[in-house]
Amino acid sequence: MRRLFPVTDETAAPASDGVPGTPGTPGTPGTETVAREWGLDELAEAYAYPVGVAGPEGPEPWLRANMVSTLDGAAQHDGRSQPISSAADMRIFGTLRGLADVVIVGAETVRQEGYRPARAREDFAARRAAAGQGPAPAIAVVSASLDLDFSLPLFASPLLPTLLLTGAAAAPDRIAAAEKAGARVVIAGDGAGVDPARAVRALADLGLRRLLTEGGPRLLGQLVAAGVLDELCLTVSPMLTVGDAQRIAGGPSVAVPRRFELTSLLEEAGFLFSRYRRT
Repeated sequence: MRRLFPVTDETAAPASDGVPGTPGTPGTPGTETVAREWGLDELAEAYAYPVGVAGPEGPEPWLRANMVSTLDGAAQHDGRSQPISSAADMRIFGTLRGLADVVIVGAETVRQEGYRPARAREDFAARRAAAGQGPAPAIAVVSASLDLDFSLPLFASPLLPTLLLTGAAAAPDRIAAAEKAGARVVIAGDGAGVDPARAVRALADLGLRRLLTEGGPRLLGQLVAAGVLDELCLTVSPMLTVGDAQRIAGGPSVAVPRRFELTSLLEEAGFLFSRYRRT
């Protein structure tokens, strides 16, 4: 892996063959452009959450999304993201989870991707303990209908109770079934659906302020439209799939396009790993 942006004197310097890039200092992200596999500590530093703005009850929440897209804009192939991913993408996927307090995911993605509980990882244990975090992030599923299989491991055997974000109009029998299965139901909307801004605040009120969403496209579209997405971590896969797969975000268009700025760009084996923050 090598850093392409931001450009530094080291990354811009010509090598002996005249091509930009020098070996730099191994283990120091940003000082080398010769490809090598970064360790988890290096990735954790590269993807660290920003220091939050102090609020009345502590740091403000920060919501980042992690998505992958092919060159022709497909977020999935045959309904799943794994075929367009890579080993480096999965290392970053694990790093982002290792840094988060909670992972927010849509119900359809839970069904299609076969979501399982987040696991505690020894590599992140000391870092999470120092940050005052539990052993693994909680999983928060966004669902209006609560039409989910509560016998799945995500609900039956999580390390931390799975959270269900839903609206006040959710069917009482489904709420009861979820709670019986051990899930924690969080009301984050006055109607049948979830209000994205209210969901972010509800999670922050539970002490979960480092937020990560892994989609799917419909959920990401709702978060973008509501103006609550702070950061997008986008992997660009060097593949073309054609077909009619969804983009990374779906739903009605916003009145004015949301503007984000590039803050980091890494590369490995032709895959580009970008970070964009809301301007």
